[in-house]
Amino acid sequence: MRLTKPTLFTNMPVTCEDRDLPGDLFSQLMKSDPSTIKGAETLMLGEMLTLPQNFGNIFLGETFSCYISVHNDSSKVVKDILVKADLQTSSQRLSLSAASSTVTELKPECCIDDVIHHEVKEIGTHILVCAVSYTTQFGEKLYFRKFFKFQVLKPLDVKTKFYNAETDEVFLEAQIQNITTSPMFMEKPMDTRQYLYCLKPKPEYAEKAGVIKGVTVIGKLDIAPGYGDIRCLLEMISRTTVNLEGNPFDIRTMDLVLEMCNTRSVHWCGVSGRQLGKVGPSAYLSLPLKLLSSVQGLQSISGLRLTDTFLKRTYEYDDIAQVCVVCPFLNES
Repeated sequence: MRLTKPTLFTNMPVTCEDRDLPGDLFSQLMKSDPSTIKGAETLMLGEMLTLPQNFGNIFLGETFSCYISVHNDSSKVVKDILVKADLQTSSQRLSLSAASSTVTELKPECCIDDVIHHEVKEIGTHILVCAVSYTTQFGEKLYFRKFFKFQVLKPLDVKTKFYNAETDEVFLEAQIQNITTSPMFMEKPMDTRQYLYCLKPKPEYAEKAGVIKGVTVIGKLDIAPGYGDIRCLLEMISRTTVNLEGNPFDIRTMDLVLEMCNTRSVHWCGVSGRQLGKVGPSAYLSLPLKLLSSVQGLQSISGLRLTDTFLKRTYEYDDIAQVCVVCPFLNES
C-alpha cells in the first residue's frame, strides 16, 4: 500500500421534506451515520479521514513511500521468513528493503511490517517487486512474489536561455511550467514561472573571461521539492558560540550529518562530518557551535553543510549572520 496523506471523508446527504413519503427516515439515518458532523448532517464534508482508494500519480523527484505487510492467515506457524522489495525501472533494479535479516517465525494471525522510501529519479514505468520466502512446519521451502506497476510522470517543463553580458557575467533565464493537471505550489495548472540568475566566475577564473563566454555548458539546474528543505535559524550569537536550529518540513524522519567548512577569516571548532541523529517531521534540533575568527572587523558566518543521508542531498548555509570581531587586548603603548 502506498503511503499518502489521507483526505477528509465526504458523503452524499439525501434529504426530503417531512410531508414526503419517507418522512424523517433520511434524517434519522444521517444522524446515526458516524461519518457525519453532529448538528450539521447535511454537509458533505465529515470529520473522518480516509485513505486514497487508488495508487494516484507519482512525479519525478517525489519520494515514493510504501507500506508492506506480510500476514500469516493460516493456522500454522511458519519459519525463516524473508521479505524483499525491489524497484525495477527501465534502466536498473534497486533494492529497497530496509530489513535484510530473516525473521525466525511468524505465528498465525501475526504480520511482518516494513516501510520503504525511495526518491524516484526516472520517468516511465516502474515495477515494485515484493518477494517472500518461508519454510513450513514440514520443512518445505515456499516462495511467492507480488508485482505492482505504476507510472512516474514528468511534473515540470524547464526551458533555459543564456545571455552574455559585456563583463564576465552570464545571465541564466529559467522558465518553469507546471504541465500536470493539478496545482503544485503554483497558482494553477499549466502555470509558468520565470527566474533570472546572474552567474559570476570565481576569482581564479576571472582572467579567462574570454574562454568562459564560449562555453555552452556551465553547470546543472537542480529543482527539488520544497517540502524536503531544512530551515536553519540563528538563535544567539555570543563571543564564541553560535546556536543553530534545524527544522525539516517533511513527512518523514531525516538522518542528518553536519559538516563545517572554514573560510579565510572564520574557523569552526569541533569535529566536521559528525552524525546529528534522527530529526522527526516538524521537529527541530538546537546545536551549539563554536568558531574562531583570525581577522578583526565585520565577518560573515558561513560554511555550514547539512546532508540528508537518505536522499544524499546537501543543504548549504552561507552568510547566516555578520559578526563584528574586536581584539580583547588593548595596546597601551
